[in-house]
Amino acid sequence: MSSAIPGHDMSTPGSGPRSAPVARISRSAVTANARAARARGIHSFSPSVFDADAWGHGAALVQSVLAAEGLTPGDAGGGSLGARELLGVAHPDTTPALRLTGCVLSVKDLRAGEGVSYGFAFRAPSDTRVALVTGGYAQGIVRSLGGVVDVAIAGQRHPIVGRVAMDVCVVEIRDAVVRRGDEALFLGDPAKGEPSLADWVRVTGLRGSELITPVGLRAIREEAE
Repeated sequence: MSSAIPGHDMSTPGSGPRSAPVARISRSAVTANARAARARGIHSFSPSVFDADAWGHGAALVQSVLAAEGLTPGDAGGGSLGARELLGVAHPDTTPALRLTGCVLSVKDLRAGEGVSYGFAFRAPSDTRVALVTGGYAQGIVRSLGGVVDVAIAGQRHPIVGRVAMDVCVVEIRDAVVRRGDEALFLGDPAKGEPSLADWVRVTGLRGSELITPVGLRAIREEAE
């Protein structure tokens, strides 16, 4: 079950798939990360956890978890829980709290030599198929991810090809069964073999906080269990 976080639009639950990218913030993941820190003897949190609306995760949600787990404000030193660990932002042994999905808008054949997106930076070396997926740099999917990271559709990973546009990107699906309305996963849990923020960090050279904050602030944001 999920609910909209204040200040972020959401269509009526049960109304069918939405086309706009959705950033789902898992309360249970934040809670699990907080409890793991407490088990290691950490009982305070750094003020940095609230920077930029808790790095796009929602300061109110994060505050309520910290209060429920009995963590108190501390300093920014090594003895306090930081945002990377609490939110699972490209941090080892933690669960990512944010899950970003888009939606397949259309599927089409692409013949050898045909190109996609701005400037036809990608041209098919052979006949293939591509899907147009919602989610672009306006929602925090930075343009440099084109051609170097995957999305997952129905559990299968497919590469983003060409340049990422403002609100969409193109994914090569080849002979996979993909239909309009299917969910496309941009960011998930690497422990489950899903595309992850660590992939984005590795290929862009940016920090996890630089990448994840715009995602949480610009996509439709929901709280999930």
